[in-house]
Amino acid sequence: MAHVTHEQVERLLEQTLLADDHEDLARRLEALVEAYVSGDISRAAILVLAAEEWRQSGQPGRALDCFQRAVDDGGEVSIDPRAGIADTLFELEQPDDGRAVIEAIRADGGVAPATALTLAETLVAYGDLREAHYWATEGAQGAVKGSGEHTALLRTRYRIRVDLGLPEDELDAQLDASH
Repeated sequence: MAHVTHEQVERLLEQTLLADDHEDLARRLEALVEAYVSGDISRAAILVLAAEEWRQSGQPGRALDCFQRAVDDGGEVSIDPRAGIADTLFELEQPDDGRAVIEAIRADGGVAPATALTLAETLVAYGDLREAHYWATEGAQGAVKGSGEHTALLRTRYRIRVDLGLPEDELDAQLDASH
């Protein structure tokens, strides 16, 4: 049984950077979840980290499992784990399933800016610029003005807008003001 701290997780992440062994880190993060009793970081957040490490190690199936466990856990996370599920489904060449997950996120509403950024980046990577523009716009409108997250969303949205050939608008002016 363990109380998990941010420091423990940070140490694990640092060790992996040095060893360049994402699979080992994914396994260690999952072991933390199994021993978890309480912590400064939620079980769901640890599962999302494990999922990302499984993806880095080339094991998207294991990643999907961890993302789904994070959803089922329901703990606090900075990015909706379903965004990771959608991205992984695209990676697994299951775009219809990935889009269905994105639609479920949209239907639930109240999407955090960080989740919107993740979805926009996923959709750009897989060539759906119109949907990516929607998510970047939603995220930018919901982000705290002047925050790094807000600026990242505005920049992402700008690049998408240019690629789509859309005219400038009031959100583009916010990007100019943030420089």
